[in-house]
Amino acid sequence: MIGCGLIGAKRAKFPGFRVTAFCDVDEERARGLARQTPGAEASTDWQATVRRPDVDAVFVATSHEMLAPISAAAARHGKHVLVEKPGARSAGELAAVSAAAAESGALVRVGFNHRYHRAFRQARQLFEAGALGEMMYIRARYGHGGRPGYDREWRAVPEKSGGGELLDQGVHLIDLARWFLGDFTETKGFVGTYFWDMPVEDNAFLLLRNAAGKVASLHATWTEWKNLFSFEICGRDAKLEITGLGGSYGVERLAHYRMLPQMGPPETTIWEYPMADDSWQAEMEDFLTDIRLNRQPSPGIADAQAALAVVESIYREQKNDHHQ
Repeated sequence: MIGCGLIGAKRAKFPGFRVTAFCDVDEERARGLARQTPGAEASTDWQATVRRPDVDAVFVATSHEMLAPISAAAARHGKHVLVEKPGARSAGELAAVSAAAAESGALVRVGFNHRYHRAFRQARQLFEAGALGEMMYIRARYGHGGRPGYDREWRAVPEKSGGGELLDQGVHLIDLARWFLGDFTETKGFVGTYFWDMPVEDNAFLLLRNAAGKVASLHATWTEWKNLFSFEICGRDAKLEITGLGGSYGVERLAHYRMLPQMGPPETTIWEYPMADDSWQAEMEDFLTDIRLNRQPSPGIADAQAALAVVESIYREQKNDHHQ
C-alpha cells in the first residue's frame, strides 16, 4: 500500500488481501496503518517496497505526480497494480506503465470507483439489457465546496496535481460518460477559477461528442457549497437518473423513467441505497478476480488515457484562447 492517506486507509480494510507493507512519505502514517495490520511493515522507500518478493500486488494512492512512476516500477517488477484515478497527470505519463505491464504481464487497474456505486451497477444492467433504446445524450454535474485552506493543499499545486477540478472530479464524469457513450471525437470546454486563490481551475464545463453525434454535457465544480452529484443517461425509450453518493451528497438513488407509447408521464421505478457505500469493496473484488483469471482490468490504462486525453484537450483549448 503506497500512500497511506484517506484512500490508502480505506483500501487497507479489504479482507481479500493480506497487506505486507505500508509505504508513505510520512513514516508515522505508514506506521499507524502497519500497527493495525498484523505482520505488516512500514517504510518510506517506495522503490524497495515494489521490489519486495512477498508483494504480489501494489496499491498506489499518492498525489498525482507519483501515480505513474510508482505504477510503472511496480508493473516492471511483475506486481499487479491498482492505481487511483486519474492514474497520472497526463495520458503520456501512462505510456511507461502500459509498456511495463505489457513486458511483465502485470495487470493494471485504474481506480474509477464510481462505476461500482450500487446505482451505477444497476444502471449499467438496465443499459446493457437495452432498456434505454438508442442513446441520445448524457447530462451530469458533480460538485463540492472544499474546506478551509483547500487552496493550500497539494491539489492546488499544478506540478503535483497536473490540474484542478477537471482532473479531480471531472475525470470521474468523463470516465462514466465514456462508459455509456464510448469514445469522444470532439471536445469543447471552459475552465475557470472563480473562488479559490489557486493556480488551477475550480470549475470545468465540458461538451463532448462521439462519432455518432451523441453529446455529454458535464460540469465539475469545487464551488458547489451543498455537495451535489447528478448523472442523467437519456435514450429514446427511457431515461436513467442517478443522484447522491451517500453521506453529504444525499442518499444514493437511481430513477428509471420509461417512456410509454402514448408518451405523457413516464412509468417510474426508483431504487434507493441508504446503506454504506460498497463501491471500494466491489472494485477490489473485481481486481482480485482480474488476478485470479488473468483478465485485463476494466477500467484499465486505456480508459485512463482516454479520459486524460479529453482533459488535456480542454486545457489546450483554454491555453489557446488565452493566447489569442
